[in-house]
Amino acid sequence: MSNQLGILVFGAHPDDCDIKVGGSAILWARLGHRVKFVSVTNGDAGHHEEGGAMLAQRRMEEARRAGEVAGIEYICLDNHDGELEPTLENRKKIIREIRRFNPDLILTHRPNDYHPDHRYTSILVQDSAYMVTVPNVCADTPHLTKNPVIAYLSDGFQRPYPFTPTVVVGIDEVVEQKADMLHCHTSQVYEWLPYNGGYLSEVPKGEKARRKWLGKRWGGRSNADRWRDKLIEQYGEAKGRKIQYAEAFEGCEYGSSLNEEAVNRLFPFFAK
Repeated sequence: MSNQLGILVFGAHPDDCDIKVGGSAILWARLGHRVKFVSVTNGDAGHHEEGGAMLAQRRMEEARRAGEVAGIEYICLDNHDGELEPTLENRKKIIREIRRFNPDLILTHRPNDYHPDHRYTSILVQDSAYMVTVPNVCADTPHLTKNPVIAYLSDGFQRPYPFTPTVVVGIDEVVEQKADMLHCHTSQVYEWLPYNGGYLSEVPKGEKARRKWLGKRWGGRSNADRWRDKLIEQYGEAKGRKIQYAEAFEGCEYGSSLNEEAVNRLFPFFAK
């Protein structure tokens, strides 16, 4: 595929990428593009009853299975959950990941976020943006000749400024497959997140009942309504008003520009 794109997503934990960009990842993969999810931590603290190496292994397996559902590569770096720091050593890990994959587009968290691992993942990616093009930095891994486009995953935080989408992708046709990805993260969507959020008693016991419940809880309809104007702008009035499920991304100034040309090239989902 001569015009094949490379999409590289950095989330702080196994399941972060799935929640924010799982649907779009499936769409890219369906079109034959390369997609890779990287969890910058191994998730070894994200549970109320388990922890350490056993939890990390469980979550890495959950991520692997989610990647299979989407038809993408999914890896976890061996950094402790809850202890990620924006160190030079970790920056070099990110630089090497970026160079080895050679992406056209990098997606990651915004630097203002409730979770320190999310914030520091964002900072590490931002700090790597220019350095990936510098030959004498991490000289053991060939440098890139062009800085990839970088964009942020969506969130609801308002300070210092609210998330402002550059592009919004309708994912109605793959929303069930996205839910199947999340279904792989049993330790999170059925255990830890409900426990931490105070709704563990709502989680059904049976496999089929859980999957049905998950689809309703993580559907994402409110996101489509939140970005309705942008959906209409990109898909046209008729289709834009019908979309029920969406994912959004905001251009970052640290990489190449996510301008109109880049949006059309990197997000080949809209009617021309």
